Amino acid sequence: MGQPVTINPRIVEGLYCEALVLSDEVRHAFALSSLNDDPQADAQDRARIAMSSEGLRTTTRMMHAVAWLLNHRAYFLGELSEFQLRRHGRLSPDMRKVEPEQFALLPPAVQDLVSATLRFYDRLLRLDRVWRQTDEPPPGAILRLRERLEGRLAG
Repeated sequence: MGQPVTINPRIVEGLYCEALVLSDEVRHAFALSSLNDDPQADAQDRARIAMSSEGLRTTTRMMHAVAWLLNHRAYFLGELSEFQLRRHGRLSPDMRKVEPEQFALLPPAVQDLVSATLRFYDRLLRLDRVWRQTDEPPPGAILRLRERLEGRLAG
């Protein structure tokens, strides 16, 4: 197997465009107007709650993805240093959570969309993991000083 592709501006721009399209689809799918307002029994209430909960999770997942991509865009434009990007540009693996019981209550098209956002987020997690495995620059003077001070205070 060859070397993994490193993150570069072209990859980030492509993923950013894909994230915007996917985010727009999420917004449309989970808009409150798409819920049926027929006053039915408990089943419809559970479906509404499932739509709201999974909508919030999915929207948050896409917001984190877009923020991660924007940080990388800023880095490639010279607006963030590599140190800043490594420190503040992390993706949380917690965004992979889905409640199976609620997921099952979603319409099939919405389930497909949620699954697409999970696959997209997984791609970003893999890219982030590979990028973070590359040689990190040596810590700056302030970071080294902080580590020495913490060591003395702890010791």
